Amino acid sequence: MATSLTLVPRIADFVLSESELFRSRDNVTVTQTGAAIASGTVLGKITATGKYIPYLDGASDGSQTAAGILYTPLLAATGDKKVVAFTDDCEVRRGALTGLDAAAEVDLRARGIKVRGTSGLAGIATPAL
Repeated sequence: MATSLTLVPRIADFVLSESELFRSRDNVTVTQTGAAIASGTVLGKITATGKYIPYLDGASDGSQTAAGILYTPLLAATGDKKVVAFTDDCEVRRGALTGLDAAAEVDLRARGIKVRGTSGLAGIATPAL
């Protein structure tokens, strides 16, 4: 009988580097609406509550601005969960992020989060000097 193996990405597989002493990470509250949220999901912060949800470019509640990247994966649930997110000063791998678009990349860059790699290709792109 054949055995099927599935490779599941490690938590924070998207992180290339971060600031000393975990300065890149913050404890945040994510509001879930029933779906699971993977590690590496781009998050937006709701202005009225200060809580995070997956980034939504077309929203108007604050979540249209990328404010961090989820560290801890969340199983399907509803309600608020305390989690760790990368919110400042780190480098991440483009191909391992969920929900990233051009606008989110600009928002993250303003927070000191650099997205490395070429769109559609795995690897790290060296910035032009």
